[in-house]
Amino acid sequence: MTPPRPPGASVGGGAPSPDASAPTPARTRETPPAPPPALEFHDLTVAYHTKPVLWDFDLAIPDGKLVAVVGPNGAGKSTLLKAALDLVPLVSGFARVFGRPYSEVRHRVAYVPQRESVDWDFPASVLDVVLMGRYGRVGWFRRPGRADRAAATDALREVGMLELADRQISRLSGGQQQRTFLARALAQDASLYLMDEPFAGVDAVTERSIIALLRRLRDGGKSVICVHHDLQTAPDYFDWAVLVNMRLVGAGPMAETFTHEKLQQTYGGRLGILEAAATRLLKNTEGAARPR
Repeated sequence: MTPPRPPGASVGGGAPSPDASAPTPARTRETPPAPPPALEFHDLTVAYHTKPVLWDFDLAIPDGKLVAVVGPNGAGKSTLLKAALDLVPLVSGFARVFGRPYSEVRHRVAYVPQRESVDWDFPASVLDVVLMGRYGRVGWFRRPGRADRAAATDALREVGMLELADRQISRLSGGQQQRTFLARALAQDASLYLMDEPFAGVDAVTERSIIALLRRLRDGGKSVICVHHDLQTAPDYFDWAVLVNMRLVGAGPMAETFTHEKLQQTYGGRLGILEAAATRLLKNTEGAARPR
């Protein structure tokens, strides 16, 4: 009589066959790498005529945020955006956009400069200016095609400027000028939007429409970084803050960063404005925590 085989033994006496009932070891899954920051600075120093404007600046802003860059006049806020765009020479350090030099990803970045830096007497129509946002895709030596004009038209409609598409930019109001440059940025269909004081010189209606637009961009997965000067509205408008006064004072979610202590460090004790901003932030925080 043949003795029974132990479980897993082969008939021919070779190596034991795997036991079908034994659990199969689970495969180890590699954790996918974290996405790179939308904008990153490391050891950044910028100087104008040997006078430092930004000093030893380290910052990483995650993707998908609506960010306010806040600080006093002359603190280096606009320079910070220009450093990301290779518009100013760096004394030291580097800037990265989505983990790469700006020159490699410029088509993914849209820039809205301060209105005062633009020559509004240049002979161009509103549509001409918005179409400039498409040149990163079509190239400077090719004429925009039907798809580009459609994208520009959609952008003008988005900012409520379609009926003024043929108007010369010299005949626009301040709010209309700002909407035109926003439309140019939208037509570019970028991933990162850098805006230098987009609310400056506009009326309340235009300001509300602009912040609604920026929120839609953020909710659509875009990153929006704005130089902002109004401490009263910053807690209402933005979900991330960067506090700047030549050096980085603080950066992070609004509730954690836009605090009275850090604002004092940033502005040097302008208590009237700071108290009002802190009160506004406290009300927002309490309202979000209150059960509905």
